[in-house]
Amino acid sequence: MERVSGLLSWTLSRFLWLSGLSERGAARQPRIMEEKALEVYDLIRTIRDPEKPSTLEELEVVTESCVEVQEINEDDYLVIIRFTPTVPHCSLATLIGLCLRVKLQRCLPFKHKLEIYISEGTHSTEEDINKQINDKERVAAAMENPNLREIVEQCVLEPD
Repeated sequence: MERVSGLLSWTLSRFLWLSGLSERGAARQPRIMEEKALEVYDLIRTIRDPEKPSTLEELEVVTESCVEVQEINEDDYLVIIRFTPTVPHCSLATLIGLCLRVKLQRCLPFKHKLEIYISEGTHSTEEDINKQINDKERVAAAMENPNLREIVEQCVLEPD
């Protein structure tokens, strides 16, 4: 009986720790998520705008607060980006979303699921664009276009 009780206690404490409910896990989890979010932000802030000689950070299309990271399980994370186009009718919002996706798929050093959205209320066709930039088949088809691929490559190229 003592052995079963010990096993049950160990299992419960492990579950609480993994779910972030134990004191040690609760203190550790937000710090790790913040670190991962900063890691993501450092990657996307240097992406160049497709039509201006500025980065997405300089134009405030992306900010530290637009990145959220959630733990799915011990080794997987959900990365959510909410970017803000410079104008509500920005014709290149889809391209910006594509650049964000390509850069993060290539450069994130941890396993992740990626969701990219336009910040609510900041673009006239945000629903349509959100569907496009989160559809794997549409993203793959867009990257098969050599002209589009070249623009994306120029935007995601690291500055010297």
